Amino acid sequence: MRKDLDGIDWRILTYLQRHGDATAAQVADEVGLSQSPCWRRIQRLEEVGVIKSRVALIDRKAVGLNVLIFSHVKLEAHSGDKLDEFREAIRRIPEVQECFVLMGQVDFLLRIVTQDIEAYERLFFERLSKLPGVREINSMIAVSAVKETTELPLRAG
Repeated sequence: MRKDLDGIDWRILTYLQRHGDATAAQVADEVGLSQSPCWRRIQRLEEVGVIKSRVALIDRKAVGLNVLIFSHVKLEAHSGDKLDEFREAIRRIPEVQECFVLMGQVDFLLRIVTQDIEAYERLFFERLSKLPGVREINSMIAVSAVKETTELPLRAG
């Protein structure tokens, strides 16, 4: 898909990353198009999956999710059933914001948010440690954020 994007598409994407709630008219003004062609381009970018969705980004601390935890998970084995069960179970835990499969010493990296340390402790003992096939979980609590963004480093062409 990358080769199908022209300079205007890249400008639209860059603008929408910062202003996801912008109207087609606002985007059009920013990128130098009239509203209808701009709207059609946005629609096409959504239809082909370049734009996955437009959402409100909520400040986790403003809603009481004060603790950010990164957990490394190692599984007992990598057989199909246990691996699939683990993945499905992780998808059902709302506190797990992201889960990545890794290559190397650790099998998965989880990004977890909770209200406080006690809430994470409950989550750990009641759910995470009981997930199918889990051998080991090592967790680290983030003390502060140096950089947090959802904005991709887009480059035209």
